[in-house]
Amino acid sequence: MLAVEEINRNTKLLPNITLGFHIFNAYHKDETTLESSLVWLSGQGPTIPNYSCERQGKSIVVIGGATSELTISMGSLLELYRIPQVTYGLFDPFLSDPVQFPSVYQLAPRDTSLPLAMVRLMLHFKWTWVGLVASDDPRSEEFLRDLQEQMVRNDVCVAFIHKVFTGLTENNRYLFYFLNQLFFSTVKVIVIYGNTDSLLTLRFREVPSALVYRMWITSSHWDIAKKPGYVHFDNFHGALILTDQTSKIPGFKHFLKSINPVKDPENIFLQSFWNSAFGCTSKVGRVDGAVCSPNASLDTLRLSYLDITMSDQSYTVYNAVYAVAWALHEMFLVRSEMESNSNGNNSGAYPWKLHSFLKNVQFNNSAGNHLVLDKKKNSVANYDILNYVTFRNDSEVLVKVGEFISEAPVGQEFIIQQKAIVWPRKWGEPLPSRCSKVCSPGFHIKAQEGKPVCCFDCAPCPQGQISNQTDRDQCMKCPEDHYPNRERIHCLPKRVTFLAYEETLGMALASIAASFSLLTALVLWVFVNQKDTPIVKANNRDLSYILLLSLSLCFLCSLFFIGRPTAISCLLRQTAFGVMFTVAISSILAKTITVVLAFRATRPGSSSRRWVGSRGPISLVVFCTFIQVMLCAIWLLLSPPFPDADTHSDPEHIILECNEGSLIAFYSVLGYIALLALGSFTVAFLARNLPDTFNEAKFITFSMLVFCSVWVSFLPTYQSTKGKMMVAVEVFSILSSSAGLLGCIFIPKCYIILLQPQKNTKKFLKKNPIS
Repeated sequence: MLAVEEINRNTKLLPNITLGFHIFNAYHKDETTLESSLVWLSGQGPTIPNYSCERQGKSIVVIGGATSELTISMGSLLELYRIPQVTYGLFDPFLSDPVQFPSVYQLAPRDTSLPLAMVRLMLHFKWTWVGLVASDDPRSEEFLRDLQEQMVRNDVCVAFIHKVFTGLTENNRYLFYFLNQLFFSTVKVIVIYGNTDSLLTLRFREVPSALVYRMWITSSHWDIAKKPGYVHFDNFHGALILTDQTSKIPGFKHFLKSINPVKDPENIFLQSFWNSAFGCTSKVGRVDGAVCSPNASLDTLRLSYLDITMSDQSYTVYNAVYAVAWALHEMFLVRSEMESNSNGNNSGAYPWKLHSFLKNVQFNNSAGNHLVLDKKKNSVANYDILNYVTFRNDSEVLVKVGEFISEAPVGQEFIIQQKAIVWPRKWGEPLPSRCSKVCSPGFHIKAQEGKPVCCFDCAPCPQGQISNQTDRDQCMKCPEDHYPNRERIHCLPKRVTFLAYEETLGMALASIAASFSLLTALVLWVFVNQKDTPIVKANNRDLSYILLLSLSLCFLCSLFFIGRPTAISCLLRQTAFGVMFTVAISSILAKTITVVLAFRATRPGSSSRRWVGSRGPISLVVFCTFIQVMLCAIWLLLSPPFPDADTHSDPEHIILECNEGSLIAFYSVLGYIALLALGSFTVAFLARNLPDTFNEAKFITFSMLVFCSVWVSFLPTYQSTKGKMMVAVEVFSILSSSAGLLGCIFIPKCYIILLQPQKNTKKFLKKNPIS
């Protein structure tokens, strides 16, 4: 009505021509839709196909098709006569086919960005568990398919899909199932999309409000504005509606205030609406209501009756009327027979001649927006986000709280004013809609087999990893010099540690090493002081001196293992230990060989006498030690030990240690010592029963048994420990094996020297020979 009145007042658009319109019911069945179309084609009388009873005021364009189904139903008949049909419903790509629907023109913008806009709304409020409700029609099927693709792409999951059928029987069958599903569901957000045929508003207003205190997201094509007479009127309170952006039409508010059935008595629709909206009657004497006031105005009505702002569908209808008017204007301009239409009769304007003008029509509407009807140039829709709010006094309002601009740069297309939103009853704030609980920091998401990605378990972060945010797919590793706290939320710096002199273990080992080294030096002093006694001279006195000196240094070389590792200490600790122990073991080997040679030298004519002196055993010690020195030299030249930091053995500490450089060289040094020890043990064991004064073979056998036991147990213990305990194990093995050699070989001799000196004389030995 507004568009027609404006066009008729416009002297530059269709001058000398009055534009009018007829209104016909658009039924929701194919049969009645075809019947209504036939009535329009043939006139107001009986429907006679291919005949028209209208002589004047015959319409040449149909503006209709709120749904694609209606457009197709009408188009099957209108296409026979090539009558143009301009639709104001949702844009449907199926209707853009120029072969199947050459006479259909869609003015609504493409809504391909609607699914993305809805998903961006879900992501903003972290709604990842969403239910979908739609009418059972091809357009809704396509919307659901596009929406699910966007949801999958953004890790938003579909909790359920419920379809509302047009037929009442099917609806009743599935309604109970849906209500039961909704009652037990954790879904708090539901997207609803459908057409007017499905009567979605009616269906969901019958649902008890206790079950639907949820957030509803929908488009403006589904009218959720309440109607009077329903008990559960606020079921959709707080809903968010995405509506096509429209421009403000000048004069629309004034037009609503000015229309009145008194001024337009022939408009039966306006009169009927007026009576219903104001609860009055236009006829005096009726008992069913008061007489309508002649001064009543539509701007006083609540939203449930009429929105004083133009809706997107009304905006499309307004533009459709102007598009037809401009096409007619262009057509009449190129016609040379304008004089024949001077009486207002447009019977000469044949509908099929209008197609070429509709295809090329371009104009700016009164709001300044540029519009075209070209099927290839339909714009992509932008959306306003409206918040539907109801009040206890049976009033309601739509409040703009955001917008979605599809062609804006990434990150700027979505704008929302969260503080302006009124949430559903019992919400008070935006609540999460999730399949699973939030995984708190310190946990990560663990997918549940066979379920959507939004349904998951929360698993603790693995050792050495943290999660400082909620719902992390994976935990993060801490840097090598950091470790997770107990909750595995933060990384804490690791403390540096090593076997230090200041700690109890280091101090104890250092004290033991120094004490035993001092004790060994004291034994050496006793032997030097008693060098001419028989017990000292027995079994090669020089070898005893060398053995005691090497044992004293063995105790001291363990100090290289204590304290902060340095380049010097790392180079010396294993090599000094290897060389000193080689000297000690080779001295013991020389002693056992000396015992054997001494026994054989007592035989008449034995050639072993020349080896019993000090040169032979000392040469053996030098030779054995030289081999070990060469092994250590090769080790230091090819792959020397170096200071290193172990960040993996202890989760909370950085262990400073010496990297051996080459494990092969390290175990070669130990293997060579083990070989000498095995040789010493074998020879001493075989010579343990030889008759000789102060025979050391038994003591050497026992000392080698202790030595080998210590180092055999050392190897598995050394491999199973890490960090400073590994160092402590090696130090303990050095000290215990050295102490075993010292105790088993020299303590019995010191006992005789110090406590039984009478046995350490030649006179006593002649009277009491020891065997």
